[in-house]
Amino acid sequence: MAEVKAGLIQMSLKGEPERDSPDAISEMMIQAHLPLIEDAARQGVQVLGLQEIFNLPYVPACHDNKWYASAEPVPDGPTVQRMREVAKQHGMVLVVPVYEEHMPGVYYNTAAVIDADGRYLGKFRKIHIPHITGYHEKLFFKPGDLGYPVFDTAYCKVGVYICYDRHFPEGWRELALNGAEVIFNPSATTKGLSDHLWTLEQPAAAVANCVYIGANNRVGWEKPWNTGEFYGSSYFVNPRGEILAQGADDKDELVVAALDLDMIAEVREAWHFYRDRRPETYTHVADWHA
Repeated sequence: MAEVKAGLIQMSLKGEPERDSPDAISEMMIQAHLPLIEDAARQGVQVLGLQEIFNLPYVPACHDNKWYASAEPVPDGPTVQRMREVAKQHGMVLVVPVYEEHMPGVYYNTAAVIDADGRYLGKFRKIHIPHITGYHEKLFFKPGDLGYPVFDTAYCKVGVYICYDRHFPEGWRELALNGAEVIFNPSATTKGLSDHLWTLEQPAAAVANCVYIGANNRVGWEKPWNTGEFYGSSYFVNPRGEILAQGADDKDELVVAALDLDMIAEVREAWHFYRDRRPETYTHVADWHA
């Protein structure tokens, strides 16, 4: 059996944006993550996903462009470089979502993928950028332009699909067709609008694409904005749509699951969704005028 032990971290905001500088908050968040990463290493976790923009508040809630200054280059910025050292220390693949500055005035919602030896493998940039009540993401992020890369890590083939992306089935399929075995969906989503969908969409995507999905969410209220309560509930789901492990909705937590990669082939050979695809009939899927 080809088994991979995978983990997710969900966490509440440390520090107060009205009082603490972005650099101070970033340091507090990283320091809060390190014990959970060490715990993951003790449990034998080989691939670990962090939450959306893991080291900062979820800044689109504030509508203030002063937070542009908190973005950093990927991979050369301090956060990714530091997490490369952490990955190498523990022999662990890390999915590290950060706020990326590509150039002055151009920013992305990005996840860096770091291999178990500390090598930077590449990045995914959030494709679909929402503009909804309380969260003005288009003020902070340009739509991703790197497509749907899959990273051949030391332990498995990893894809990333960030938060709002999960509502668009086309990207899940692109990642699966590109060879992803485990897709991480780091998120920042609040109660009321999306929690009903939280345990519907990712299991459905896992079944339709015959892959594992790890979905993680932030926890609690983020002052002073208090736009909504992040509800954690991070989980792994297998290609049969079964939730393997799930976190609480109200506390910092490491969620760990053993992923049997052989199940991917078993499910694909049972359901034949890939054999029976008819892409030549999906005339409007890739038609941007539709």
